[in-house]
Amino acid sequence: MPDIEFPTSAGSAPGYLAVPAGERGPATIVMQEWWGVDEHVRSICDRFAAEGFFALAPDLYRGETTAQPSEAEQKMMALSMGEAEKDMCGAADFLRSQPGFEGSGVGAVGFCLGGGLSVWAAATCPQITAAVSYYYVMPHGKPDFTKITGPVLGHFGTEDAFIPLAAAQELEAELRDAGVQATFHYYEGAGHAFFNDTNRLGTYDEGCAEESWQRTVSFLRSALAS
Repeated sequence: MPDIEFPTSAGSAPGYLAVPAGERGPATIVMQEWWGVDEHVRSICDRFAAEGFFALAPDLYRGETTAQPSEAEQKMMALSMGEAEKDMCGAADFLRSQPGFEGSGVGAVGFCLGGGLSVWAAATCPQITAAVSYYYVMPHGKPDFTKITGPVLGHFGTEDAFIPLAAAQELEAELRDAGVQATFHYYEGAGHAFFNDTNRLGTYDEGCAEESWQRTVSFLRSALAS
């Protein structure tokens, strides 16, 4: 599918939608890294579609992407969480409205900035009933974890230069203390963005990426079917 516009409580928002071959299946939103909805994020949506999922990446930067860390940081810090919430919840509602939608709720998967946003979506969007967070980064505070009603899966590298191992473990404990069913996996020797096969940071790890992907797909299939 090409880029689309989907309705939100504020009007409409752009995004990239990938549809499974049979046009039936579970669904997940895919939250961008701080680079924006680039070809890598689109490829992740396509991979989900190949696994039988509807996958929609809401474009929080409204068509803009960057390959420069300084510009990416500026865009991330300028992000309005109020607007991001409307985009994420609208994306989940849109997926649930698809004729071929199957399951009890919609998933949320995100990377870096998106890893934080996927958990935020689980806490604020009623349709989000399972979340996957890759190396969670959230510059705008934290949502109320007690509002999360579904399970959360986390993927973190032990050598992440942005997210110390202790911080990831603290997040896991915070979620569990809030009553969330949280399962975190820690990938020995992996750095930040180990899943990103563009290898922009020089940290892509094919083995860890594939292992985490299989865990993610299995987790969502199970969590969204119940």
